[in-house]
Amino acid sequence: MSKKILIHSLVFSPDGVSTAYLYNDIALKFKESGYDVAVLTTTPHYNVVDSELNKQPLKRRALGLYYESNFNGIKVKHVYQKKFKSTFLRLLGFIYWHIISFVLALSEKKVDLILSPSPPLTIGFINVIIAKLKGAKVIYNVQEIYPDLLIEEGGLKSGAVISFLKGMESFVYNRSNAVTTIDKIFYETIAPRFKDKSKLHVIPNFVDTDIYKPIEKSTLELNNELFPNTDSIKVMYAGNIGIAQDWEPLIALADELRNDHVEFFVIGEGAEKDRLIDEKRKRNLEKLHILPYQPRELMPALLAYSDIQFIFMSPDTEKHGFPSKVYTIMACAKPLLVISGDNTPIINFLKDKDCAYLFTERNSKTNSVRMADLLRNSSLSEFERMGKNGYMNIENFYSKEKVTDEYVKLVEGLVK
Repeated sequence: MSKKILIHSLVFSPDGVSTAYLYNDIALKFKESGYDVAVLTTTPHYNVVDSELNKQPLKRRALGLYYESNFNGIKVKHVYQKKFKSTFLRLLGFIYWHIISFVLALSEKKVDLILSPSPPLTIGFINVIIAKLKGAKVIYNVQEIYPDLLIEEGGLKSGAVISFLKGMESFVYNRSNAVTTIDKIFYETIAPRFKDKSKLHVIPNFVDTDIYKPIEKSTLELNNELFPNTDSIKVMYAGNIGIAQDWEPLIALADELRNDHVEFFVIGEGAEKDRLIDEKRKRNLEKLHILPYQPRELMPALLAYSDIQFIFMSPDTEKHGFPSKVYTIMACAKPLLVISGDNTPIINFLKDKDCAYLFTERNSKTNSVRMADLLRNSSLSEFERMGKNGYMNIENFYSKEKVTDEYVKLVEGLVK
């Protein structure tokens, strides 16, 4: 009889967000390796894509207590969730999700292992309890470090709440059978919090190189109104326009280069988008193009359209998060322009790969002048050389096939 893995995640297909894509591939790898896989998640609410919902329709179950869908032969149970504007309603929705998913997890027959990513930290806590009741093993995957991220952002100041969350973090780390994290810096940050460090493993994130790969610009068919066919240098960011990124350096850089042959493209949605649009208007930054979210299948073409991609990390979050778009950019053979502090995950990952220009000082004016000089004097052939370096790194170490194999090996060691 095959072993059963329950993937318990805040997001999963058909939600169109990076962690969902990551766990879609992990689930398929376990199925391919002979495991019985079940998924417990929410209804799509982070990035709802109608075309994906049409391919994977959700069916109402138990009078709407939960919904069910089929992802390539894997049964997925979805608990209703919505991005409410009200903090109170968000909290109620969060509690509801935990209660219903706890009941649904207990109703699953013969679970051998539970795998879940952070955030939220509470999912790891619940899984330890479920595993105890079901006689299963637990793997907790640290994608972002909590409660550190909440504290650094400045939104969490209550000593009692911080103490409670740190206690929960210790419980999750030390009661799980294994904990994985995505980067050496993450490992060094949380390793002292373990009684037994042998439980902690580094397994990086990855990219689907069947989807993300180099494309010749001459073959692109993009909307010329949104993506004009000009010979300017095209600097791009595509993803969540939120607080994890620092947008001040972009504004300063676009201002510095307003009279140069350089255009900037910011594609996506998020909490900081309106502010960015307002700054563009106030400063009359005509070469800063702020565009709506584009379907995932267009991403390789968008990356091919650009000459260089930028990621400017927020000082408040740079130590506790790692943007997965780094892998997709490298897989499409594009170089990066990065601002982040020394000894942060993104700098640690990129510093020896010769595929990115790295700026570690926190001075927007200095950085904007230096980056402007770099872009004015840039050589497209140099961009291409650096892009190829990134592509080779992905092929050798961070492809979907190589990294998902590491998850399978870890699980095999726990459930033999």
